[in-house]
Amino acid sequence: MTKKIVYKITSLVACFFLNACTGIPEGIKPVENFDLDSYLGTWYEIARLDNRFEEGMSQVTANYSMNPDGSVQVVNRGYLDESQSWDEVTGKAVFVNNTDTGHLKVSFFGPFYASYVVFQLSDDYSYSYVTGNNRSYLWFLSRSPVVDESSKMSFIAQARELGFAYQDILWVDQEMNIE
Repeated sequence: MTKKIVYKITSLVACFFLNACTGIPEGIKPVENFDLDSYLGTWYEIARLDNRFEEGMSQVTANYSMNPDGSVQVVNRGYLDESQSWDEVTGKAVFVNNTDTGHLKVSFFGPFYASYVVFQLSDDYSYSYVTGNNRSYLWFLSRSPVVDESSKMSFIAQARELGFAYQDILWVDQEMNIE
């Protein structure tokens, strides 16, 4: 094979894998009529399926604001319980298709993007359910660090119905964020 053919094959494979990371899990539909301005601001992580990026973290928040280039600045912050220290990472998000659908891609590491799919959102933007490109990722976000038991049960029911590992949901300690 010539170098040119190897380059083309490598490029196609790389594009396939990079695009696979920004997909949507089968059977999940991003919210329509998404309003980014209403979504901006601080969200408290109420629950999640644990992942390697947040392992051992409590007090997790996400703050979304506009960048000058029109992308969204994402600042995730959490308390590392074992080392008793705060950790923060900044990234950027852009819409995958159109700006009124809750499907964005977010990057914290250069050109590599991951899906951010808002599939449930309250009318008043007080809570949000988010997944990634597969059912290994799931978050329950709220504008308040505390939610009632009914809201928790609704989240579990939705997670179960959509095929997430609802029995593995981790409830995030937000005690330090309660005023």
